[in-house]
Amino acid sequence: MLGRALARRALGVARVLGRPLFGPPPRNDRGVPLDREVHTLVTLLERGARPSLDSLGPERARVEFTNQTRLAEMPREPLHRVEDQWITGPAGELAVRVYTPRGGPDPLPAIVYYHGGGFVVGGLDSHDASCRHLARHATATVIAVDYRMAPEDPFPAAVDDACATFRWVHANVGALAIDPARIAVAGDSAGGNLAAVVAQQMRSEGHPPPCWQLLIYPATDMTRSCESHALFADGFFLNGSTVDWFLANYLSDPTQALDPRASPLATRDVSGLPPAHVVVAGFDPLRDEGEAYAHALMAAGVPTTLRCYGSQVHGFFGMGGLIRSAAWAVEDIAGEARRALWP
Repeated sequence: MLGRALARRALGVARVLGRPLFGPPPRNDRGVPLDREVHTLVTLLERGARPSLDSLGPERARVEFTNQTRLAEMPREPLHRVEDQWITGPAGELAVRVYTPRGGPDPLPAIVYYHGGGFVVGGLDSHDASCRHLARHATATVIAVDYRMAPEDPFPAAVDDACATFRWVHANVGALAIDPARIAVAGDSAGGNLAAVVAQQMRSEGHPPPCWQLLIYPATDMTRSCESHALFADGFFLNGSTVDWFLANYLSDPTQALDPRASPLATRDVSGLPPAHVVVAGFDPLRDEGEAYAHALMAAGVPTTLRCYGSQVHGFFGMGGLIRSAAWAVEDIAGEARRALWP
């Protein structure tokens, strides 16, 4: 495993030597070059023979994924309080972690956060630094949930847990000291999928909806029909073989890929959904489906902003501890959250 200190030294060398050591960064189909530090990191990981998650099996992949996130995560922000709780889920207890920032008048807005990891890996610890940063810089209480994962609990278990967590937060606004009118949903990758699905499900149920959606490189189309899946299938952190493995574990039947609870882009009518901020990366297999979902929301009259960080790869939201441009992007995203929740 490439250590954080070694990675930082290598990135420092790359800033000095640049192209002679690692070659020129590739450009994507839109002519945008890959961030030089990202190019260096990806190259180092490849030369270090980093095992692909799909070659490890679920249990070992979960350990490897958490190790990878710790390699690049931002410093863990000090907060007023971080508390683990258990709530009642559809199939038993669910662990949630509540991040309460310092400052700000009570009640605070809240963000229900769903972690990424292809519905197979990831958890409260892998995304702890990201949730801390979001809580502090958005001045919002963040509630993260350890939803059930595949293959032990395939689709729609994660969806059921994600919806149950949102309902629990809404039912416990007093104990959480949060404003019921300012409860947002957010997530990255698989978590962005869940955040989008929760917004749709709350609309279908007639339940009070989220006030806002933050969808960070969300998976919105399980058919993988968008061109970016072919363009960035190899060499840009998230490989096509890993995506295949994630979905093979998550979906029990290929027809489930067309279920709107798996593919929110398959929903015919997305009107009336909460305002959204959709984030994509320029070298990401999920780029095009994230953009397609943003455009579908816009076409339906949903107030939506779309931001493409063109020089980044999938996972950059957790790379701010190593990649300077990723740290800036994380700050930018947290600023969007603060503006949405503190109008």
